[in-house]
Amino acid sequence: QVQLVESGGGLVQAGGSLRLSCAASGSIFSINAMGWYRQAPGKQRELVAHITSGGSVNYADSVKGRFTISRDNAKNTVYLQMNSLKPEDTAVYYCNADITGWRTREFDYWGQGTQVTVSS
Repeated sequence: QVQLVESGGGLVQAGGSLRLSCAASGSIFSINAMGWYRQAPGKQRELVAHITSGGSVNYADSVKGRFTISRDNAKNTVYLQMNSLKPEDTAVYYCNADITGWRTREFDYWGQGTQVTVSS
């Protein structure tokens, strides 16, 4: 019953900005950690940013100083503000959430992915 719905991807020129959103819905007891991953063509999926329920964050070295992850617990939503985008940021971005349901133990859920393309 739990679903993650992503939005905000698109095409942007180098140096531009995008904000990704991911909203969780369904039979949710609690949401623990949330994060963003990305997968570029021919590469493995990698962690971009991660945030705990208490607000502790971490980032991949490649995005530090440019990306900001945040969450709105009242809306069960996580955001990724991406500034100073580079062509190497081009990838499919996936939302991830560690969720405990009323009947289901803690489990990682994934969004469908949203394409981010940065042109030079």
